[in-house]
Amino acid sequence: MKQLPFAMGALLCAQAFAAPSPLDRVYTADQNTNTISVFSPSSNTLLGQIKLGNARPDVLSPLYRGEINVHGLGFSPDHKTLIAISNGSNSVTFIDTATNRVKGKTYVGRSPHEGFFTADGKEVWVVVRGEDYISVIDPATFKETRRIQTAVGPGMVQFHPDGKLAFAVSSFTPTVDIIDVASHTIIKRIDVVSPFSPFLQFTPDFSEIWMTHKDVGKVTRISTRTLAVTGVIDTGFITNHLAFAKVGGEVRAYVTVGGENVVKVYSTGKEARLLASIATGALPHGAWTSDDNSRVYIGLENGDGVQVIDTATNKIIATMGGGQAPQALVYLSNVAPTADDRANLVPRVNQDARNMQLRPAGGKGKGKGFIVLRSLGVVESIEAFLYQLKPDTVYDVYAGGQAAPVGSFRTNAMGMANGTMIGPQQAAGAITVKENGGGVVLTSPLPE
Repeated sequence: MKQLPFAMGALLCAQAFAAPSPLDRVYTADQNTNTISVFSPSSNTLLGQIKLGNARPDVLSPLYRGEINVHGLGFSPDHKTLIAISNGSNSVTFIDTATNRVKGKTYVGRSPHEGFFTADGKEVWVVVRGEDYISVIDPATFKETRRIQTAVGPGMVQFHPDGKLAFAVSSFTPTVDIIDVASHTIIKRIDVVSPFSPFLQFTPDFSEIWMTHKDVGKVTRISTRTLAVTGVIDTGFITNHLAFAKVGGEVRAYVTVGGENVVKVYSTGKEARLLASIATGALPHGAWTSDDNSRVYIGLENGDGVQVIDTATNKIIATMGGGQAPQALVYLSNVAPTADDRANLVPRVNQDARNMQLRPAGGKGKGKGFIVLRSLGVVESIEAFLYQLKPDTVYDVYAGGQAAPVGSFRTNAMGMANGTMIGPQQAAGAITVKENGGGVVLTSPLPE
């Protein structure tokens, strides 16, 4: 089968493709274990992981080899190369999908986030979110060839399949940069509702891009013909990624809403309508559609795995354990040499995470949050996500009835804070959050 431009493979209608093949693969970028998890979509199983670095907390010491915070994913038009973006070690890793072997690596600027091949496969563009440019890399030599100046904090870039235009969203500036691919120059900037966008995707006919706004829980639609905003959708708390699928002749958008643990399904006509809300595991993040449009794959950032949505019924039909804190997720067709190929994969390096919701103590107050517990042997990491608290205020986190806090956080101007601590194994006991010098404001039930 002739391979299509990268964005087309997961988006075209079912008539063009067969059902998920045993040679297809789903990949997730696992931020905490620094792995790429490799799944078989035909059997809904984890085949193994590509180890790019050591799992946390080993990365707290000086690092000379290996990658930190494996976060973004992209791929070549022929599906022969997967790229993984590690924002902690500023690297772009090139992986041969037939062998799962690393074949090259490029180091770029501070905190890259995502990267994709151009439609002709001749360049890789990586957004350097910690700075203000896109790094252009030659995938044959793995060398940076130029930089494209953008707004501060580019979050992601994707290419129209005609090869003429690229669209770059930002994580720190409320604009979208429209870039002429041939000249590597910005030809237009579009104002949008929020400065924080981590993801964009084309509709199946490439007439629009939809971009997520994680901070305000919205999705913006932009016409690729007029290069103007055509609508804004209120989607929900921690809106992460989205994918499209053609179902019964209609195109639907599947939006991961991490703060609500749901995938929301929208129509894609002039006025987007909410069609369904699909309950998922903890903190849905990455999303991608199978080539036949029959499945949408969802990465669970706090559930350490992937869930599979049947688009005909909007039901979860499978759950697969994977790496810790999966971020980006992609589906690639016809890449493996055999159905059960596990070349250069290691067995799963981590155990399942445990999740605990935080609620106002005594049922009073409006604060909320959640805790993720991950085993590190005799201790475990405790990831805290706190919301709707007092701004610019210190809060202490206590684990399992311990007298001393395992960590303290100062909220930002929006009353939000998050971070990771190391604490005792939670065989029993709850997590409590106290205002520094005050009483309990949030508490959890016993660990699940």
